[in-house]
Amino acid sequence: MINSKKTLFYFFFILCIILNTACSSSYNQSNKTINQNSTVKDVSQVNESKQEETEIKVEEQVILEQGDIIITLKSLQLDGMFGTALKVLVENNSQNSITVQIRDSSINGVMVDTLFSCEVGSNKKANDEIIFSRTDIEQAGIDIIKDFEFRFHVFDSQTWDGIFDSEIVTIETNADSSYLQKYNDSGTVVLEDKGFKIVMKRVDSTKSFWGADVHVYIENNSDTDATIQARDVSINGFMVNPIFSSKVLAGKKSYDTITFLESELLENDIDSIDEMELSFHIFNTNGWDGIFDSPKISVTF
Repeated sequence: MINSKKTLFYFFFILCIILNTACSSSYNQSNKTINQNSTVKDVSQVNESKQEETEIKVEEQVILEQGDIIITLKSLQLDGMFGTALKVLVENNSQNSITVQIRDSSINGVMVDTLFSCEVGSNKKANDEIIFSRTDIEQAGIDIIKDFEFRFHVFDSQTWDGIFDSEIVTIETNADSSYLQKYNDSGTVVLEDKGFKIVMKRVDSTKSFWGADVHVYIENNSDTDATIQARDVSINGFMVNPIFSSKVLAGKKSYDTITFLESELLENDIDSIDEMELSFHIFNTNGWDGIFDSPKISVTF
């Protein structure tokens, strides 16, 4: 019998895609178009690597065996309906129903969102797939997948009590081991301190689900997993409350967006993002201890 929770999960995921397609141009339709002028080249123009003729594959292997839980990697699908996917077999040999999810995922050193929530009954097995965001992969200019990294988060399906978080799982493909991922750090460097680098890249409203996005590139060259948030943000002199909280593991990169709601832009008669002021609050993801707060930053687009 198909798991009802999983069916509902995928139903809402597909619904979000449909809504995104229908609503992505709503801000432009109100004759309030965000200025998209930018001298920054697309990631695809910078990364000239192309998929090799050899099909990228992974070896079937056990990637987790902890307690009564065994997870086996079966195969890699590059052209799945929702994006790149790792097919896995989850075995639950415990006495309780469990749910397995993914945390801290990256491809070729770039943070990438995933879709995976697999519920498995006591002493049962389940075939499922870990889906990696097609948007994130394209945004990062990843043409050849050399490796995946992530953690498994396992909890009791009935009580929601955590069972364990795995160590980082690394999966290497059959791509050339000498291949080096290129990272597009072009744009305006607004912060470079204590191992962190933040670059403002461009403004975009045509593909934003909520209103308008300011694209940023982040490097965490420190030895601490960190979360970066925006504080005291204003656009063209008006205070606004954007959506932005970016988790970047130590040694990783991230392509993210500072998102502004269409309703708030319209309320303040902002029809183009010309100037933005903000500061960044950076803290330890695991302990919530502050790392540092940046001074006020001003950016002109």
